[in-house]
Amino acid sequence: MFEKLEKLEERYRELEHLLASPEIVSDKDKYAKFAKEMAGIKESVSLFRQYRRINKEIGDLEGVLKERHEKAFLELAQKELRELEDKKLVLEEKLKNVLKNEDEDIGRDVIVEIRAGTGGQEAGLFARDLFRMYTKYAAKKNWILEELSVSPTELGGFKEVVFSVKGPDAYKRLKFESGVHRVQRVPETEAQGRIHTSTATVAVLVEPEEIELVIDPKDLKIDTYRSSGPGGQHMQKTDSAVRITHLPSGIVVSCQDERSQTKNKNKAMRILRARLLDMKQKEEFKRITQERRLQIGSGERSEKIRTYNFPDRRVTDHRINLTLYKLEAIIDGDLDELSDALIKHAQSTQPSEGKIKD
Repeated sequence: MFEKLEKLEERYRELEHLLASPEIVSDKDKYAKFAKEMAGIKESVSLFRQYRRINKEIGDLEGVLKERHEKAFLELAQKELRELEDKKLVLEEKLKNVLKNEDEDIGRDVIVEIRAGTGGQEAGLFARDLFRMYTKYAAKKNWILEELSVSPTELGGFKEVVFSVKGPDAYKRLKFESGVHRVQRVPETEAQGRIHTSTATVAVLVEPEEIELVIDPKDLKIDTYRSSGPGGQHMQKTDSAVRITHLPSGIVVSCQDERSQTKNKNKAMRILRARLLDMKQKEEFKRITQERRLQIGSGERSEKIRTYNFPDRRVTDHRINLTLYKLEAIIDGDLDELSDALIKHAQSTQPSEGKIKD
């Protein structure tokens, strides 16, 4: 752990130097990228520096206690030593928790996909409500949310909606949303007032950098076609919609929301990269470790993770057996209590790193 913290501090100093460089300051994209990375490791580095400073003070005091001094002075030094050792233990626990929660993808931007599941038109309306929930949550957190692809239903719901989220802690707080979300309520489509159960799936994918995941153009089949559905008459005049097929994996992505074929292609490529990276990570996960499964489940779409029960005004997260009777607030984007509980649970179920070596 000590070696890991030293590397983080070394990277922090390097980032400080980079962010002071005129070359980086003039490049907005690079500056934002390095600033985000620096913010992500700032807490760990700050705690480590405090820990190291207290450790030095303890060593100095232990040296003083070996020397000859008056009794009153030695008693005062011993009291100070005990206080410093208590502070050291507190910092050790904080550092363990910070490093436990460390994820190579922390600080990354994400792409979220919501799809209607079982339940017909009501499932589409529930998918719309989930999108609204995440939109309001993003607004509360000052994140930037961008729609990438929308497939509406006849009644105003969504067959599928794909969007990106950028901002501090976006991945950290949204990564546990992956899975099957279930709603129990009287549907807008139900005339007789019976409670129905419908589902929607949520997938949270890390958005990769272009240099991180290089796609061979030869592996792509790109088709253009005329957009359909809502959007105005311009949608019918040009072949602006784009469908990209990644031949080796069979993944197909379509985008038709923009008037520009180029913009639709760029959005489709962002979604494709995220899906390919997700597939790559899942293959790596199966081959190397089951750590995430041990934490709070794999997050795969087949798992029912949460139920929204409207008659009882309750939301239950089944992975951690947490029930909150504040459905309206949660649907309105108040997700921090849920995400805090999931983050805390993930930290508590990770194996201990043991004591920090001095």
